Amino acid sequence: MRTELDFAPLYRSSIGFDRVFNLLRNTQRLNAIDTWPAYDIAKTGEDDYRITMAVAGFGDGDLDITQERNVLVIKGGKADELQGEYLHRGIAGRPFERRFELADHVRVEGADLRNGLLTIALRREVPEAMKPRKIEIGVESPAGEPLRLETDRQVA
Repeated sequence: MRTELDFAPLYRSSIGFDRVFNLLRNTQRLNAIDTWPAYDIAKTGEDDYRITMAVAGFGDGDLDITQERNVLVIKGGKADELQGEYLHRGIAGRPFERRFELADHVRVEGADLRNGLLTIALRREVPEAMKPRKIEIGVESPAGEPLRLETDRQVA
């Protein structure tokens, strides 16, 4: 039985969504999902988001947060501090790497570590050139030429 979705029909009527289709295809291929450390993703405003990750036992120096284009990477690792012989070790302290795919124009505002919870604030900032604007019909530019949209500029 085939479980992978076929996006070929969508390619016929959409332009520029290649990244979205690749994200969906890559998500389907993930077999084992690592559930540690636990995290929440919340939308806190129209363009604001928050990731909260449970990282008990990790300090500021044990965590590394980087944003590489459209990917947020959170890495954690610490030196193994053996103080005595463990009879049971239930607090996970193993290294981890968690990746979050970010939409275009989403940036990290800041990060905070408090009470074993790492909180990362994110904000989507759409450039003015990409926001919707009303185009008047029959209105010409001051020079007498028809209104043209600028397509040469590359936005972020």
